[in-house]
Amino acid sequence: MIRIVSRAGAYGRLLRLDRPIGIWLLLWPALWALWLSSGGRPDQHVLVVFVAGTVLARSAGCAVNDVADRRFDGHVRRTRDRPLVTGEVRPAEALALCGLLGAAGLALVATLNRPTQLLAAAAGVLLMTYPLLKRFFPAPQFYLGVAFTWSVPMAYAAHERGMPPAAWSLFAAGLLWTTAYDTMYAMVDRDDDRTLGLRSTAILFGRFDRVAIGTAQALMLVALALTGQRLHLGGWYTAGLAAAALLAGHQQLLIRRRDRARCFRAFTSNTYVGLVVFAGIALDHLFRTSS
Repeated sequence: MIRIVSRAGAYGRLLRLDRPIGIWLLLWPALWALWLSSGGRPDQHVLVVFVAGTVLARSAGCAVNDVADRRFDGHVRRTRDRPLVTGEVRPAEALALCGLLGAAGLALVATLNRPTQLLAAAAGVLLMTYPLLKRFFPAPQFYLGVAFTWSVPMAYAAHERGMPPAAWSLFAAGLLWTTAYDTMYAMVDRDDDRTLGLRSTAILFGRFDRVAIGTAQALMLVALALTGQRLHLGGWYTAGLAAAALLAGHQQLLIRRRDRARCFRAFTSNTYVGLVVFAGIALDHLFRTSS
């Protein structure tokens, strides 16, 4: 019994179920898009599929990432205790788990329309190939931004709305946001990554890392404001963006000395950015409907 519990715990840590921050960061753009593409009334079945699919996709992505990085993770302070590094889980087991999660995700997506299925297949390719890019692509965080925001066109396709201009500006906002917060994350590992010959935007931007993050945050807010203008969103949405701007300012304070622990705190605080933007969207639609 103890062995079973220990095994389950190792699998849970492999899939980062003990650290749900990644689930939330992947989920927020999907929720933004689901509400905006449906006028605040997302289809319940579509909503359930997207939420469950997000958990499955993030977990599968973590397993693939750890298999790809297992020879590097032992040399990085933050990742040296991961189950594949310590030998608690074998690579074959991780790949088998990934296959099971992928099959479950496919079963869910199969209940949606054809365009959404095709976009979901592309999303799977993006998430599975991301771990390889840090070996040669100087800005893997940008690629992750595309992968993490791919739920925007998927949500619009699921609600059969196409991709209007507001959807494109929302996609741009999500891409910029992901690039900003994952650069904060990369600042935690910058010294280790440089030693190992891995790439990241934290290394690419160098001493201009804070400027680059701040620029991405500002452009994200501009893109979100443009989305709201195109959809005629009101005061609640504006309040959500104002709260997001305050959080972005606090993150700049946290990363100003590039301390590892504070950079990680800045990264994790981005779940509140996603939350306040979503709250603004949801409340705007709620009070518009009730009035």
